[in-house]
Amino acid sequence: LSSGINAEWPLRPGEHISAVLEDCVDQLAVLGAILQIPDPPPHSQSNALDQIAHMLNGQKQLESRFEEVMNSTESPSLRTADTTSLKMNMKITAQALFKGIKQNPLAAENLIKLQNDRQYLEDLIAEALEEVSTDNSFDGLIRATVDEKEKKSKLQETILREEEARRKVRALQRQLVDLKKSTENEIQTRNEMIAHLKDQLQETRAKTTMEKRYIEKECQVQKQMNNKKCTMVEADLQAELERLQAQLDEENKVNAETETWVRKHHDMLQEQVEVWMDKYETEVDKKSEELSQLKATKANGLLKLQELTQKYTEYEEVVLEDRDLKEKARLALLKSEQEVVCATKLQAWWRGVMVRRGLGPYAKKKKGKKGKGKKGKGKKGKKGGK
Repeated sequence: LSSGINAEWPLRPGEHISAVLEDCVDQLAVLGAILQIPDPPPHSQSNALDQIAHMLNGQKQLESRFEEVMNSTESPSLRTADTTSLKMNMKITAQALFKGIKQNPLAAENLIKLQNDRQYLEDLIAEALEEVSTDNSFDGLIRATVDEKEKKSKLQETILREEEARRKVRALQRQLVDLKKSTENEIQTRNEMIAHLKDQLQETRAKTTMEKRYIEKECQVQKQMNNKKCTMVEADLQAELERLQAQLDEENKVNAETETWVRKHHDMLQEQVEVWMDKYETEVDKKSEELSQLKATKANGLLKLQELTQKYTEYEEVVLEDRDLKEKARLALLKSEQEVVCATKLQAWWRGVMVRRGLGPYAKKKKGKKGKGKKGKGKKGKKGGK
C-alpha cells in the first residue's frame, strides 16, 4: 500500500492522507454538534413496549391459526375463505406493528447509538491521523476494521442461530398440535376399547359361573370314582404286603445261614494272616541284615572314592605345573628364534645400507693426489651431510 501511495504522490503522501483524515474528523465533530438527542416522555417507553409485545402475540396467534387452517381437512371453499381472512388480519397487524415501531420513543435510543458510533469513528480516525503523522502508516485503522468485521460476523451468526431456533420452535409447536390430536384420538379409541372390554368382562363372568357349577358337579363325580379306585388299590397293596412279608422271612433265614458261613471263613482267614505275619517278620529281619551289609560296603566304597579323588587332584596339579613349564619353555624358544630372525634381518639391512652408501669396508678406494683431494672433499661433504 505504501509503495502505491509513493507512486501516486512521490514527495510526501502522508500529508495528503493526513489532510483527508483531518477533514473527516472535522465533519464528524460538526455532525456531533448538530445531532441532538430528545428526552423521551415519562412512562412512554414501557407503554410502547407493552403495545409491541401485545401486537407480536396477536401476530403469533394469527400465524398458528393460519397453520391450523392449512393443515385442516375442511372443504377447499371454506379453507380458502378462512385463509383469505387470516391473511388480511395478518397484514393489518403487521402494518400496525411497523407503525408502532416507527412512532416508538425508542428512536432516542437509536440516536444515542448513532452518536456513540459517530464518536467511535471520530476517535478511530483521529488515532489513524496521529499514526499517519508519526509513523507514516495506518495499521491501527486496518486492525479496527478487521475487529469490526469479526464483530459483525459474530452478530450475523447470532441472528442466524436465533432464526434457526425460531424455526425449530415453530416446528415443535406444529408437532405439539399433531401430538395433541393423536393423543385425543388415542384416548377416544381407548375409551371405546374399555367399554368393549367391560362388555366382554360381563360375558366372561356369566360363563365362569356356569363353568364353576359344571366343574363342581364333575369334581363330585370324580371324587366318587377315585374313592372306588382307592379301595381297589388298597386291597391290591394289602395282598402285595403279605407276599413281601413272606419273602422277608425267607430272606432272614438265608441271611442267618450266610452269616454262619462267613464267620467260619473269617476264622480260617485269620489263621492264614497269622502265618503270613510270621513269614513277613522273618523276611524283614533278613532284608535288614542285607541292608546293613550293603551300607557297610557303601561306606568302604566312599572311603576309597575319597582317596582316589585326592590322588586325582594331586596328579592334576602336577600335570598342570608340567604344562605351564612346557608352555613357558616353548614361548622362550619362540622368542629367541624371533630375536635371531630380527637380528639377521637388521644385519642384512645394515649391510645393504653400507654397500649402497659405500661405508666402512665397502668404501671405494681412489688413486693419486687428485683422488686424494677429491676424497678429502668427499669426506667433508659427507660430514656436512651428516
